[in-house]
Amino acid sequence: MKFTSAISAAALAAAFAVPAFSPAFAEVESQDPIRLTTHDWTGQIVNTTILGEILKKAGYNVELVQADYIAQFAGLKTGDLHIATEIWETTGREAMDEATATGDVVNMGEGGMQAIEEWWYPTYMEERCPGLPNWEALNDCAAEFATSETAPMGRYLGGPVTWGGFDEERVEALGLDFEVVHAGTDAALFAELESAYQRQAPILLWIYSPHWSTVKYDGSFVEFPPHTPECYDDPSWGVNPDAAYDCAKPTGPIWKVAWAGVEEKWPGAAEILRNYTLTNDEMGALVVAVDIEDQSIEDVANTWMEQNAAKVDGWIN
Repeated sequence: MKFTSAISAAALAAAFAVPAFSPAFAEVESQDPIRLTTHDWTGQIVNTTILGEILKKAGYNVELVQADYIAQFAGLKTGDLHIATEIWETTGREAMDEATATGDVVNMGEGGMQAIEEWWYPTYMEERCPGLPNWEALNDCAAEFATSETAPMGRYLGGPVTWGGFDEERVEALGLDFEVVHAGTDAALFAELESAYQRQAPILLWIYSPHWSTVKYDGSFVEFPPHTPECYDDPSWGVNPDAAYDCAKPTGPIWKVAWAGVEEKWPGAAEILRNYTLTNDEMGALVVAVDIEDQSIEDVANTWMEQNAAKVDGWIN
């Protein structure tokens, strides 16, 4: 999951300020603002911005609100926040299921993308650790991934702590001779990958897809024992009978969720949200435009809206 552009909350608010009304405003069910959450990775912000533009075109009043990926569920339960466009099966399913079980949050369906979030290494590391991509090779060559700060342990660069992912639990459950070091931001994560890749330096880190990195860089995901729900819920399952999380991270859809009151207060917006989707290929191109080609999120969203005008009109009408 995550945000590689240096965009502050203030800049986001300024860039995506929404007028108090739009031409179709009188046609919508309520003039109260629909609050959409943004997080700390580019794809999610682009995704949410596009949905906001669609809702604005339909006449709704929209606010983009920066929120923590997991902690946002507290606001979604109370109705202080209304819509979240990306809950990844890989890291957010547990929090989503807990929230929907209360009845205060509704799963609004798949967002069209399939998620992978896993440990990743550049192909050149296979010469230094020939047992890869098998996870059992990691301890044989932990020293190859060590840094002066972690030696003799290998170093795994995880995402920001707010992303979750149970990396520390996995290291302990599988007995890996690695220390988890969390990047402070998504930008820092990929800046370190770029630096290491240019120098052909050792690196093992969290990579997610859809994202431009899996296209730009040649590498592979580590192959851990296959994920099952029991792996996370039942310590007796798996290679370590005394610990959970001794398996790969789950893969699967990226979900959309909403405060339960959205369907009653803004039924037209709820229908648009259910219909709205982006594919992995679309998201990859959008993130490339922002993070590689240095286009603004606002410009990228507007271009997408122009290129998909017929599809958008179909979702609105």
